[in-house]
Amino acid sequence: MARGIYKRGRIYWIRYAGLDGKIIYESSGSDKFKDAEALLIQRKQAIKEGKQPEPLKKIANHTFNELVDEYIKWAERQRSFRSKQGFIKQLTEAFGNIPLRRFNTMLVEQYQTEKLNKGNKPATINRHIATLKHMLKKAVDWDMVEEDTLKRVRKVKQLPENNRRLRYLSAEECQRLISHCQGITKAIVITALNTGMRKGEILGLTWNQVDLKHGFILLDITKNGERREIPINETLTDTLQGLTRRVDIPYVFYDPVTGKPYKDIKRSFQTALKKAGIKDFHFHDLRHTFASHLVMAGVDITTVKELLGHKTLTMTLRYSHLAPSHKVKAVNILDNTINEGSTIQKLYNLEKKELAINA
Repeated sequence: MARGIYKRGRIYWIRYAGLDGKIIYESSGSDKFKDAEALLIQRKQAIKEGKQPEPLKKIANHTFNELVDEYIKWAERQRSFRSKQGFIKQLTEAFGNIPLRRFNTMLVEQYQTEKLNKGNKPATINRHIATLKHMLKKAVDWDMVEEDTLKRVRKVKQLPENNRRLRYLSAEECQRLISHCQGITKAIVITALNTGMRKGEILGLTWNQVDLKHGFILLDITKNGERREIPINETLTDTLQGLTRRVDIPYVFYDPVTGKPYKDIKRSFQTALKKAGIKDFHFHDLRHTFASHLVMAGVDITTVKELLGHKTLTMTLRYSHLAPSHKVKAVNILDNTINEGSTIQKLYNLEKKELAINA
């Protein structure tokens, strides 16, 4: 064993003299000799430079519940908090009193399996695990757990997702759904169908984001953190102008009793779907409907991408198969080019044949 390095159980410790000559004992936090050796060299170098090293902090044995309390305080300021709330609740139910140091690859993979057995979709489970990983990352930042715990959890792989589902309404179904919507739900559905905005963007929409004079909606903070302008068509203009606007309430869609924006319209939306005879349809599919009809009408993919607020074309390309006219146009251009070449060739061959006969 090298001088100044010794073992306590499986962990290597180091020993060195501080600036005041007092001996400092410090855990390397690792069971590898090389890690302890590197830390000892680092500490001795700091002493040579006249700096007093700060030994690794002793971290208390915090539980997942304690992390949740701190994480919620921090997450309330984030844009994604609303979507994370449900995930955090389910994670708390599963891991509440478990010490953070007990988290490892097996524990989290068992959670994945349990969720799959209960019928949860891989995409939903992946959001849970992504939230858990981020919570543990913050726990490391806040000195609530060692980094080794985070490394073990990060080894858990995402489940393969099936993102092929693309459900959209026909023009006739759109009108049928709108006719069966009641009250504010009708205006919200019309907004979704004519803008492609996400549910959260619509429910949180304020009047200072709506410019009826120039005909556009300005979203300063979107899911991707980017500014987005959405044109307002005639149908949406009529709908928005027909809404009751109160000076004391900034929101476009609000509960008249509380004056606050609606958290969800799930019940009224499902009722309208049932009356309209539309099955296997979710609110987010209104966004798919908006994009699908644009593509089928011949709008280019890049424009659709900008309207939807996608960061890359990858997500928007899922609608490309709905634009067969682009493929037909491309083949026709090629056909015209080849035919033009063939015509020239035919004229040349005919001229050669006539010259041969005349000779």
